[in-house]
Amino acid sequence: MALISKSTLKNRGLDKLKQKANELLNRTIDQHITLAVTGLSRSGKTAFITSLVNQLINEGNGSKLSFFDPVHNGNFIAAKRVPQKHFHVPRFDYDSAISAITSEPATWPEPTHGISELRLAIRYQPKNSLLKYATDMATLTLDITDYPGEWLLDLAMLKQTYQEWSQQTHSLMTCLPRAEHSQSFLAKLSEIDPFACASEELLSELAQEYTVLLHTFRHQLGLSVIQPGRFILPGDLAGAPILEFFPFPGLDTIDGNDYQNAPDDSFIGMLRSRYLEYKEQVVRKFYREHFLRFDRQIVLADCLKSLNQGKESFADLELAMSMILESYNYGKSGIFSRLFSPKIDKLLFGATKADHVTPEQHKPLVALLNQLIHQNKQHLNYESVQVKTLAIASVKATQTGMSKHKGLDVPVIQGQSMDHVNEEESTGLFGQKITVFPGAVPSQLPNDDYWQSNSFNFMEFAPLSGLNKQQCLPHVRMDQVLQFLLADKMI
Repeated sequence: MALISKSTLKNRGLDKLKQKANELLNRTIDQHITLAVTGLSRSGKTAFITSLVNQLINEGNGSKLSFFDPVHNGNFIAAKRVPQKHFHVPRFDYDSAISAITSEPATWPEPTHGISELRLAIRYQPKNSLLKYATDMATLTLDITDYPGEWLLDLAMLKQTYQEWSQQTHSLMTCLPRAEHSQSFLAKLSEIDPFACASEELLSELAQEYTVLLHTFRHQLGLSVIQPGRFILPGDLAGAPILEFFPFPGLDTIDGNDYQNAPDDSFIGMLRSRYLEYKEQVVRKFYREHFLRFDRQIVLADCLKSLNQGKESFADLELAMSMILESYNYGKSGIFSRLFSPKIDKLLFGATKADHVTPEQHKPLVALLNQLIHQNKQHLNYESVQVKTLAIASVKATQTGMSKHKGLDVPVIQGQSMDHVNEEESTGLFGQKITVFPGAVPSQLPNDDYWQSNSFNFMEFAPLSGLNKQQCLPHVRMDQVLQFLLADKMI
């Protein structure tokens, strides 16, 4: 076994000190941004990160970033991917994602199944900041972190006892549309004495049944509030006993002393212990390792899919957005807070898949998302957080135009519907396009009368064919996204 010399160890120590000093300097002079990309599953996080990276590293090669000041004003130089800081965190698989979008036939990349990171180094020429007196070329380090949206909802559990979480979850399970699917599971729980000695086999069986229910709520009913999120996206915790618990109904009717003194080996004692362990070892650990260091954030929401799936699904999306936003540490970020207690100072809400509706529907789409987040947005504005809402398409999948209908010009979009992808794969008809007017987006939260008199059928589209990974992907307002999130650090 080779021995490592003292000089080698000393050099390694010096290198680490230099790296930490450089990171500290970058944060002091605002040359480092930690960006959280969040949102519920299927909201388009993977496509968003892929497009953001693609736009920056290919800038100048067919780029359309006219609303991004560093490009518009000529002080953007170049960007490249560099090794990330946290080697224990999986790397965001940009290469696989861009290959899927630019393949023939083109497909959407696989969704996120766990946390991942990617780091960009962005070179630019400072023009207005103090840096212009020190250097002709500066580097902005951008760390991007992506993780499953379902994990975000778990952060709300940090503020809840097992009793409170059980009551909230049971209330959801007894309301439409969850109630019909939950009856059998809740009936089994009603037969259990909470103070009886627990059977690990039964706990495991019921936890599995509850997990199946969560998958049904998410994938069959299209609901957004899924807790615990690790149950359907367990990552490296798959099969661990810490994921074998579930809400227990009727705890509000139990005497408080009896509940607190329940033996650890009783049903209620064991469920409570696993809930507390989950909060500490999974949720709080996740929060401390990742959330506390973010200083900018984008929250992605697919409002169109929730409109398609009806009133209850849309109300569930509204609840989920509120739960997510309550968990973040917001506030004005100055030099000292950036160094010792970073806080999110810019927050962007993105209404995704804006290319799935005609351009005049983008304004009501933004208004609808603003309605969803209204109360949270008021609080954030009070805390001096810069907030913006945009209708975006990370990777544009349709083309827009006009068509005649009963003698009138009607705006339409054209693309390949995802509904026909599997059929066309088997028949060799890939590439055939359809032209549709997808419908109108309500600019306000629909009331009961609106839901009864209107139905939505916004289609899903596959990526355009013929895209090139060496060129910038077509998009809707990604330049405005970059302008809001990055431009103030590149002046």
